[in-house]
Amino acid sequence: MDKIINYSTVCGAADDPYAHTSATVVSDRDFWRWGSDNRLPSTLAALSRRSTAHRRIINDKADYISGKGVAFDREVPLLGAFVERVNGDNESLRRVINKIAFDKSLFGNAFLEVVTNADHSFLSLYHQDASRCRVARDSQHVLLHHDWDNFSISEAVSLPLYPLFEPQDDGTLRSIIHYKDYEPLFEHYGVPPYIAGMNVSTITYKTDRWNISRLDNSFQPSGMMIVDEAVDNEQDANRLVRYAESRFAGNPGQVLFIVKDGSEKDNSRFIPITSQNDGDWKQLHDQATSDIVVAHSWFRSLSGLDYSSGFNSERILHEYEIALNTVILGEQSEILEPIVQVISRTLGIDASSLTIINRPPTRSKPIYMKVWEARKADGLEYDPEDERQQAYLSEITKYNVTKVG
Repeated sequence: MDKIINYSTVCGAADDPYAHTSATVVSDRDFWRWGSDNRLPSTLAALSRRSTAHRRIINDKADYISGKGVAFDREVPLLGAFVERVNGDNESLRRVINKIAFDKSLFGNAFLEVVTNADHSFLSLYHQDASRCRVARDSQHVLLHHDWDNFSISEAVSLPLYPLFEPQDDGTLRSIIHYKDYEPLFEHYGVPPYIAGMNVSTITYKTDRWNISRLDNSFQPSGMMIVDEAVDNEQDANRLVRYAESRFAGNPGQVLFIVKDGSEKDNSRFIPITSQNDGDWKQLHDQATSDIVVAHSWFRSLSGLDYSSGFNSERILHEYEIALNTVILGEQSEILEPIVQVISRTLGIDASSLTIINRPPTRSKPIYMKVWEARKADGLEYDPEDERQQAYLSEITKYNVTKVG
């Protein structure tokens, strides 16, 4: 049976931007399962640890989305102090955004806890591991638990979904922001963008594992060993097979042992099993890797998949420009929007100047490029009409200017 805890004191005035509700402790059946068995986050996390290309793309997307830092209006010192330290763990805003971007890239969901008090005298932001979070049945709370395989309601923490806030035992007001990627038919949780590429991610993992098995068994060729040995009973035959396997099978061991009745002439022999499908396996692995990149809506050159064919800085900059305008800026806007709103409402300062600083993976630019074009390529503010930005890079490099902006 659900237990309702009523708080007699409602913090804040009637026009307070934060809505307050009673803290609700829900039963173990009052949350929406994440996946058919409630273990989808664990599956996605395990897959990301096994597929090299898949994991590289997730890491790179998170790094590009979180950028190189957060720019802000220097005339608002309180905002600058907050950007440098957003919680009691001494984490910067950029660090927290990086964790959110990683979870969104991996799970299609991310959770950010907001902590303040009735006087709005402070504000803290904490990233919460998405795999620990589940949406409550009332769709207004999120349950946090350390082990969903052994769920206990007494160990769970319930936080209201932003913009609702609820008072806690420590006197703070807390809420949690739920970021999720939209997907039709999925209301309570988002779906990662690579959902169509989960099978090909598994393929790359299995082809890598196959290569490892071949390496482990390199000195023990696969085949069939026929042992011509007289045995009196089945137990002696099994004992002989186990002995042969321990001596010659190797690890993981791909030798089939057959014991047959001995004859006057020893006919023991080894029949190797050769495989001619190495090329097929390589093509399968390469095709799966390409499909992973497509499923992530990402680019090969931004994930180091084409370095073997040469470092093409022009292609990298070109694909970075496309990624910036199709993926990165949109994700940054989605992450920053509620953060800017929370800062403005809680601290009473204008946080609209918060901007994630973007830098391309390479700073190599042709000398015939103008300054404003270089700033545009770096994701910085630019003005084609500014006379100072009309100069060509070739004109300023002679003064040992190595950084524009």
